[in-house]
Amino acid sequence: MTDTAPTDRSFRTRLGDWIESAPVRNTIIGIIMFNAVILGLETSPSVMEAAGPLVLALDRACLTIFVIEIALKLIAFGPRFFRSGWNLFDFIIVGIALLPATQGLSVLRALRILRVLRIVSAVPSLRRVVEGLFNALPGMGSVFLLMSVLFYIGAVMATKLFAASFPDWFGTIGASLYTLFQIMTLESWSMGIVRPVLDVYPYAWLFFVPFIMVTTFAVVNLIVGLVVNSMQDAHSAESNAATDAYRDEVLERLRKIEEKLK
Repeated sequence: MTDTAPTDRSFRTRLGDWIESAPVRNTIIGIIMFNAVILGLETSPSVMEAAGPLVLALDRACLTIFVIEIALKLIAFGPRFFRSGWNLFDFIIVGIALLPATQGLSVLRALRILRVLRIVSAVPSLRRVVEGLFNALPGMGSVFLLMSVLFYIGAVMATKLFAASFPDWFGTIGASLYTLFQIMTLESWSMGIVRPVLDVYPYAWLFFVPFIMVTTFAVVNLIVGLVVNSMQDAHSAESNAATDAYRDEVLERLRKIEEKLK
C-alpha cells in the first residue's frame, strides 16, 4: 500500500510532464492546424466528392487524438485538471465535437470548427493575449459606459438637428445611434454621410468633427491602452509564476540532497 501510492504519483507526475512537454505540445499544435485544413476541405463539394471518406476519416483521427490527450491529462492531473481555465476550455471544445450531429442538431457540425480555437490554449503567446483581453474587461467596462453616454448625447443632438432633412439617417434615436457608429468606424463617413449633411447644414462639421475626435481617436485609444497594459501584466504574472516554480523545484531538490547527506 505504501509502495503503490508513491509509484502511482510518480507515474502521474511523469505522464503530466510528458503531456506538457514541448514536443507533445508542438505535435498537438500541428494536429490542430492540420484539422483546421481538413475542416475547411469539408466545405468544398468537389473535394468531398473526390475524397470524402478520406477527409472524414482524417477528421475523426484528429478528434480521437484530442480525446486521448484530454484523457491523459485527466489521468495525470486528476481533479487539478478542472482548476485550470484553459483545461476547461479544451474539455468543452472537444466535448462539443463529440456531440451527435443529428438532423435537429445539425448546427453542431458547424461548431466543430471551434476546435481550431484550441490553438489559443496551446500557444503561450496567444494565451497571454486572451488573458490580457479578459483582464482588461473591468477597465473597458468604464470606457464603454463613457462611450455609451457620448453616443446617447450625440444621438439626441443629431436627431434634433438633422432629422427633418435626413430621416433615414437621423429620424430616430436608434437610427442616429447606428449612423454615428458608422461614422465612428470611419466607414464612408465623409462622402457617404457628412458631406451630404454639410450641403444642407454648412455648420454641421462643428458637430461631426469633435464627435469623431472624441470617439474614434480618444476613446478607442483608451481601450487599446487598457488591453496593452493588461497583456503586460499577464506576461509579468506568467514570468513570476515560472520563476517561483523554478525556485520551488530547486529548493525541493536541495532538500532531497540534504536528506540523503544526513
